[in-house]
Parts: sequence; structure tokens; C-alpha cells
Amino acid sequence: MSDTVTRFAPSPNGLLHAGHALSAIIAHDTARQRGGRFLLRIEDIDITRARPEFAAAIVEDLGWLGLSWEEPVLVQSQHFPEYLAAADRLIAQGLLYPCFASRADIAAAADPARTDPDGAPLYPGLWKNADAAAVAERIGKGETPALRLDMQAALQALSHKLSGAPLTFTEIDADGTPRQIVADPARWGDAVIVRKDVPASYHLAVVVDDARQGVTLVTRGADLFAATDLHRMLQVLLDVAEPRYSHHRLICWSDGRKLSKSNGDMGLRALRAEGANAADVRRAIGLAEAVPDGSSR
Repeated sequence: MSDTVTRFAPSPNGLLHAGHALSAIIAHDTARQRGGRFLLRIEDIDITRARPEFAAAIVEDLGWLGLSWEEPVLVQSQHFPEYLAAADRLIAQGLLYPCFASRADIAAAADPARTDPDGAPLYPGLWKNADAAAVAERIGKGETPALRLDMQAALQALSHKLSGAPLTFTEIDADGTPRQIVADPARWGDAVIVRKDVPASYHLAVVVDDARQGVTLVTRGADLFAATDLHRMLQVLLDVAEPRYSHHRLICWSDGRKLSKSNGDMGLRALRAEGANAADVRRAIGLAEAVPDGSSR
């Protein structure tokens, strides 16, 4: 049995499309080819958008694609205490601070020329070093702050933990060649680690869950390549294991736009309704046909 553990971690805020099929099949086939384990995780911390009917549809669509995974499936909304515990570890290191700023507040104060890798304005430090009395007053009024990473303090803590060595991660290219990448988490600025509405952000939850589930190879789309910088920082700060990464190609329209759940682009349900089968989907997204043992030829 290989020590390879991969996962597919969709958010149940819409139906799966061909881009999701690419991610799921790559993770599944990689694990099967290596005699490893494939996991399914439902990333539903965005409780305002997640829907149980979409979670059920994800399971059905993946089964239709011929994929199988270990049970039980991890559902993030059932594990908020674990994310809070991780946040508490960062708080104990003096690395998180409360922020009450709205998106409008940030947009009004931010330098439009300075953005994070997702294109959002870099946080302009509105509540960094805020007066404790001002924070207590807002909390006393019933407001819940987000918790942001003090990037400057985090970089100092990181340097100490790594004894001054650079922060890196291992990227496995499509041909299987490993590369060492030097990470640059500073480009994310003081990122949100705990949201106002739920006790985690995507970045914190994915790091906690990959470590808890023993994921050794994170396969995901190239649009998440930059997020790896921040994830590697959190892994070091939380003293959890480092997985390897493989960021695969995206499926895009001819004008370069990636597929989107919100637009229903190439939805698996629609493809099935048109008479497509799992082999058709594999061919359409440029993957080899599945063989009986679940690997690819």
C-alpha cells in the first residue's frame, strides 16, 4: 500500500461541472495508480451558500463518473471546534488580530494598485494595532470581528521556526517531475483566517483538514497555486505536516475564462441529460479512459 493520500474537496454551493470532473478524476486516478487512498471532503464552511441538495448531487455525480472514496466523508461544518482550536494556537503566538472592517471600508481605504493574488485589495491595516477599548466596545455591542493574520509578525515567527531558511513547497509537474518552489506568503497581506460569520476561512480550514486527514498530495487547479504560499505558512506556524502539491491545468472557454459553477458551465447533470457517459466526460476533458481497477491507461 502506497502512502499517497489525495482528496477532492468541492464546495456544495452549486452543481459540478467538467472542471470539477477534471480535479476529481486526477486526484482519484493518482491515488489508484499508486495504490493509495482517495478521500472526498465537503467544504461547506460558507454556510450562507452551501446547500444539502448540492452536497447530495456531488456524491451522485462522482459516483456516475465511476469514482469511489473512503467513508466517512469529512464535512467541514461539523468540525468548527477544530478550526477554532487552530485559530487559538495562532492567537497564542500573537499572530491574529480582530478586524471589524467591511468590504466597503477596505475598498475606500485601500490602494487600488496593491492587490492580493486573487485580485482583491490588500488590506490597508484599518484595525491593525487598534485600541483594545475600541475593540471591546464593538464586541460589547454584539459585533463579531474577523480575525486577520498579522503578516509582519507571522513572517518573523516563520523565520524563527525555519531558522532563517526560505519557505518552500514541492510542486509535482504533470510529467511527475518534482520542483522546489519558494513561497511568498507576504503577497497575501493580512489575510482573513477566521471569518465573521464562521470560525474559519478557506485557508485555515483546508490546512487543518489536510493535516487531520493525512493528505500527502494536494491535487487542485492552477488557480489555487498562489494560495499554496499562505497554506505553507500556516502549516509551519501550526506545526503540521507538509503535503506535496500538483496544480493541474484549468478547463477554459476559448476566450480564456475558466468554467464557473455560477454560470452552469458544462454541468455534469446537463451532460448526462444529453446522453453522455463517464467515458465521454473523460475524453472531453482530455483524460485517459478508466480501466477496471480504477487506474488510467
